[in-house]
Amino acid sequence: MTVLMAGCGDLGTEVGLRLAASGRRVVGMRRNPDHLPSAIEGRAIDLSVERPDIPADTEVVICILAAGERSGDAYQRTFVGGLRNVLDALSAHRVRPRIIFVSSISVFGHAEGGWVDERTPPEPGSATAEALLNAERMLHAHDRRSIVVRLAGLYGPGRDSLINQVRSGKAGVPRQTTYTNRIHRDDAASAIVHLATRVDRPEPLYIGVDDEPAERAEVLGFLARELGVADLPLADQSAPARSNKRCRNDRLRSTGFEFEFPSYREGYAAVLAGQGVRHG
Repeated sequence: MTVLMAGCGDLGTEVGLRLAASGRRVVGMRRNPDHLPSAIEGRAIDLSVERPDIPADTEVVICILAAGERSGDAYQRTFVGGLRNVLDALSAHRVRPRIIFVSSISVFGHAEGGWVDERTPPEPGSATAEALLNAERMLHAHDRRSIVVRLAGLYGPGRDSLINQVRSGKAGVPRQTTYTNRIHRDDAASAIVHLATRVDRPEPLYIGVDDEPAERAEVLGFLARELGVADLPLADQSAPARSNKRCRNDRLRSTGFEFEFPSYREGYAAVLAGQGVRHG
């Protein structure tokens, strides 16, 4: 069985390594594959402008694309253009694998602190979110059996920007209640592998978040205590409003998936332990 990773950055590499460890052949496509682990067969390709070759025995395609910049045009080229090239190549090779496309909970929009699940209509509030939604719709028009996973913000090894902001005293505490959603990188990778290989009749859409949406102020306070930082400043009132929603993961949980890091507390504790930070 061959698994094709269309996009093989940090998250894609973690997914690929887990699949390779289970005995599957994994082909990882990215612009520069030179530093991919040996367990993943690297293919050099820019999917935004090229159609990939598709191995005849491909049973799963996992699209984890990443734009070079956060703009509507870049997202349109990367996510819509890149996915279109993958789907066109699959059609040309007459291969019909299970396809998983990694999107974002940003397609739901702001939500004003309300609860969101897979039945919530998307309301993208930016050009980048609109491009992601366009890619999702294109995928399901191509094959209704395909799976979209809308991930929350990733954190984990090497993804410690919030920790660094707190450590430096630059993280601003919101003046109003602002809910945030996240998922540890390892849980995101594990969930994608789970949906790719262990769910017989998957739904077309899953939300990938941990068990506990949390107020940003609560998360910042936790990190500040762990790092021994006192008196974080209040956020600038002129700063743009952050997304404010609480996402449910019931559908993902219903497949039998279990989180290693069910909330930010376990997840950030593991990241800090990896940095040599002692916890009280």
